[in-house]
Amino acid sequence: MQDFTLQRDESTADEIWVVEHPAVFTQGLNSQPEHLLQPTDIPVVDTDRGGQITYHAPGQLIIYSLIDIKRRGVNIRELVSILEDAMIDTLAQYGLQAKAKADAPGVYIDNKKIGSVGLRIKKGCSYHGLSLNNAMDLTPFQFINPCGYHGLQVTQLKDYAVNIKNVELAVPVVQSILQALENR
Repeated sequence: MQDFTLQRDESTADEIWVVEHPAVFTQGLNSQPEHLLQPTDIPVVDTDRGGQITYHAPGQLIIYSLIDIKRRGVNIRELVSILEDAMIDTLAQYGLQAKAKADAPGVYIDNKKIGSVGLRIKKGCSYHGLSLNNAMDLTPFQFINPCGYHGLQVTQLKDYAVNIKNVELAVPVVQSILQALENR
């Protein structure tokens, strides 16, 4: 992502990457060491995205948004909202009522976090993106203050009896992002 962003120019097409990570804690630029509550054998990786510490693992959908926001006329807050809305719209398709919180970026169901957003902007372009908890082991979230919030509970689609593969879940999320960007 970093190399792609640094090598792009004004004619480089935007890209959306759909991935799944092995178990890893990632710490954003604002991360504070005390948010890792308990050492584990799960690797901790420093990353250059915004935000605090979070957890990624198989069963979690990750979508990286490599977008030239300057060319598209989108500011950072608008891009965060596009990513949050994509998750909210997708969850609604499965009968789940989710919402974003202005004071704590991400997506929540019943005050439990189901989706996170973490971005980095360089050269007027975004990278990193969103994570949506689908069907994963949530236990490692107990070893951190997710996104820097003490006691924040997390949830996933599986907890609401939605059984879907990440590759299928990615389709409506990506479609929503693309539609929002095209409507700009």
